[in-house]
Amino acid sequence: MRFAYPEYLHILWLIPLFTLMFWRAAAARRRSLQAFGEEQLVVKLSRNVSRRRQTVKIVLLLLALLCIGIAVARPQFATHAVPVKAEGIDLVFALDTSLSMLAEDIKPNRLDRAKHEISGLMDKLHGDRVGIVIFSGVSFIQCPLTFDYDAVRLFLDNVNTNSISVPGTALESALRASIRAFEHSPAESSKVIVVLTDGESHEGDPIKAAEEAEKAGIKIYTIGIGSEKGELIPLRDEQGNLSGYKKDRDGNVVMTKLDQLTLEKIAVLADGQYYHVSSGGIELEKIYDDIARMEKTERETQLVMQYDEKYQYFIGAALLFLVADMLLGERRKIKTVWEGRFQ
Repeated sequence: MRFAYPEYLHILWLIPLFTLMFWRAAAARRRSLQAFGEEQLVVKLSRNVSRRRQTVKIVLLLLALLCIGIAVARPQFATHAVPVKAEGIDLVFALDTSLSMLAEDIKPNRLDRAKHEISGLMDKLHGDRVGIVIFSGVSFIQCPLTFDYDAVRLFLDNVNTNSISVPGTALESALRASIRAFEHSPAESSKVIVVLTDGESHEGDPIKAAEEAEKAGIKIYTIGIGSEKGELIPLRDEQGNLSGYKKDRDGNVVMTKLDQLTLEKIAVLADGQYYHVSSGGIELEKIYDDIARMEKTERETQLVMQYDEKYQYFIGAALLFLVADMLLGERRKIKTVWEGRFQ
């Protein structure tokens, strides 16, 4: 079983809250009765009131709330596997995790914005395999090509500037690692690399790597994140408070600038396109439009589990509990009627 909207299960936290409210109401009622008169008199006056029925009515209401909470989360049960043919391309995101990606000229910062852009594009993909390469001073394939987008998002969420301990921005290494990610892709498949970086390559020759990608039939789209005028790199403590700005060995404050020219050359050489992240956030949507027009490769048939909705059973149960609560009275019939205190 799974839930289409598991976040709605938080409604169930109301059950212990209502239980506490009912308990406090019952305690207040007992105190009021004690203040009303003598205990024996109160017992005789309320002998037709059933404490057990009151408890059962409360339980019925709580059970109805339980069923409603489960129903709105839409429980689904697996029934059978359906064969599905997938068509798509192979797409690798190369994400810069160097310290310069903490610059805040793009809000909230360059790295978080890059992750947001990747996640936004993945929401539009269907039948495409996706992988992730991260890089700073070195690079590695963090997530190989897969159809499991949830796994890709999990890897993506865990990316930060501490993911790679070697400082710098090795753009050539990132491109070569991305090319290696296609080693097991069919020769006829469409292959795309999307590089998200501020473009400040500190070592290697990314232009040469782009030429090799073009020879292998791989398109490269480059996304420039940051401003050309430059921005300081903030350093923050564990609580997120600003503790200063990055400095070089001579004690001078480091200014990180977008290297747009290099990114444009890479995109042109590899038959791609260069985009600059702006406040509008439409860069990866444009890339998706290009991807949608590319030739798709038919994958092996996959078995996809079919799920049936079962929320209606819980709605029905909730209605039954509510009807039972309405029909069940708090008072019970008694055979003899009390005729007075001194009878």
